[in-house]
Amino acid sequence: MTALLLAALLAAAPAPPQSVTVATPRGELELPVRTDATGSPVVFASPLVIALGGEVKLAGAWAEVTIARRPLRLLIGSALYLSSNKVQPMAGSVSQIGDTLFVPLDFLTTVLPREFGGRLRWDSLSAHLIETGWVARVRAPDPRSTASTGSPRPPARAGQRLPNGLRAGHLVTVDAGHGGEDPGTRGVFLPRGLVEKDITLRVALMLREELQNRGIKVRMTRTTDVRPDLRRRAPMCGADCDLFVSLHVDALDPRRSPNYRSVDGFHTIIIGEENTAESDRIARLENEALRFETADDGRAEGGALGFILKDLQMNEYLHESERAGALVQEHLAPFHPGRNLGVKQSNILAVLNTARRPAILVEMGFSSHRSDAAFLASPSGQRKIAQGIADAIVNYLLEFERRSGIADPVEGGS
Repeated sequence: MTALLLAALLAAAPAPPQSVTVATPRGELELPVRTDATGSPVVFASPLVIALGGEVKLAGAWAEVTIARRPLRLLIGSALYLSSNKVQPMAGSVSQIGDTLFVPLDFLTTVLPREFGGRLRWDSLSAHLIETGWVARVRAPDPRSTASTGSPRPPARAGQRLPNGLRAGHLVTVDAGHGGEDPGTRGVFLPRGLVEKDITLRVALMLREELQNRGIKVRMTRTTDVRPDLRRRAPMCGADCDLFVSLHVDALDPRRSPNYRSVDGFHTIIIGEENTAESDRIARLENEALRFETADDGRAEGGALGFILKDLQMNEYLHESERAGALVQEHLAPFHPGRNLGVKQSNILAVLNTARRPAILVEMGFSSHRSDAAFLASPSGQRKIAQGIADAIVNYLLEFERRSGIADPVEGGS
């Protein structure tokens, strides 16, 4: 009877928002709402707390969250926290996967407004956690009202165009491959001490700058030398996001490929079933990062190492992802020292198989080739790559707007 009642209550409960916004006088931060291994809604802890001017410290089984000089101690793996040495419950558990800490949505919607009542309040209608002093801006209808599946929707603020012709409001998620204890490829021709994770982060930060200069909002999976879990990166591109872009550096193993010195070039991988020997090689190379993740990570994405490719998802985004990849190849070709190796498909690439939006993985060159490696290691080469990818993304979004029939009406028309 109790189980039936609980099931009825859960069924009647309103669905959680797909994202929440932390609104402070210093700015606004939109956070995606994820689900943990039990299906409960959670959010990334660190960006939430940092947006509120606080900090998070991990100490064994505890996570200490300090906001306005007041600490709350969260017990990892439980639905409990300590406030002024008193144990308090939460609707959901705190979890940690790799370097990433998650707090239940209830921590944001109930706990923080209760603990910091004079400072924070939760607005359920707009899904905003509001800090005192925040002033609302005039904004378009909430993109959360649109389903999280389907082709990229028109950006929010219809009618306003940027100098490059884009409508304002587009969002792209940029993923700097590898990070933290996962260095990625080391490459025989990279300068000593420089590895793939360093190059991907440098280009990702430049790409963020280039996109923002073009009026496109950017969400980063990492901005420092940390390792977000592989399967949780692409889902950061949620209902409000137009494209997921993961940056990587390719390399051949000299022990297995005697001709490694002669192989150069750049290519883009998308999710799809037309696997080739080359795309399988790349997938195996990039999936080596899974060794840094736990069995729990795989179960959180559905088990079997999380490599479950949904046919509907793949077919829905295949054309959009393929076109984005082709434009990236087209825009990198004029200045890249290596060959244009085209767009390839893979259905076993972990970082793309969790994507819920159009997604591409860009292999920016071979660190096992002398001229490619020199280009990848140079600040000028990194900047050119970032500019080329940014220009490709602008063209992709412009094409999407035209295909979707959302171009501005002709002057004088109705």
